[in-house]
Amino acid sequence: MRLLSVNIGSARAVQVGPRTVSTGIYKTPVTHPVRVGKLGLETDTVSDQKHHGGPDQAVYVYSADDYAWWALQLGHPLEPGTFGENLTFSTFGPEPVRIGERFRVGTVLLEVSAPRIPCGVFAARMGDPGWVKKFQQAARPGFYARVLEEGVVRAGERLERIPTQADHPTLQDVFALWYESQPDPTQLRWVLQAPLAIRARREYEERLKAKS
Repeated sequence: MRLLSVNIGSARAVQVGPRTVSTGIYKTPVTHPVRVGKLGLETDTVSDQKHHGGPDQAVYVYSADDYAWWALQLGHPLEPGTFGENLTFSTFGPEPVRIGERFRVGTVLLEVSAPRIPCGVFAARMGDPGWVKKFQQAARPGFYARVLEEGVVRAGERLERIPTQADHPTLQDVFALWYESQPDPTQLRWVLQAPLAIRARREYEERLKAKS
């Protein structure tokens, strides 16, 4: 397992329906070492801080394996950073990634906190009004991570995957539950026992409260 690409973006305007919004989703690979702090990569931009960024979603990670799958679906290759990820891994490994798993990247230690939920800006980035639905159906969301240990990363470095408790939900479990119109309270309690990012945690807590 290797870190294939480190991707940085600056703010730019994009049209989302009738609105023009600022986004940092357009990211470009860099070859130099990049410092990673508690709030993400130095010089990277997070424009929509209501839904992105913060200590629990400091870094977004996607895999080349999933990009290869998308290339088959779309009929053309996708470059690292296309989905707005900060780090592109060669693979996540053979087993599904679970909330709470950790990855050692360079001198940085990441903890998986949530799957990526697609939005209108992502659809605009891909130039496809139906992209949100396609991404949902594909169930290959990548993951957000919190930074447990700050440090420096550089493309080409080896990765170490550090498993978490086997009963923690997978990214796909949490992702699928997001789209359930009538979520099972037992499932909600199950995902809430994992170290979820605060935005996802609040969403599932509200849904559980509505069930009581």
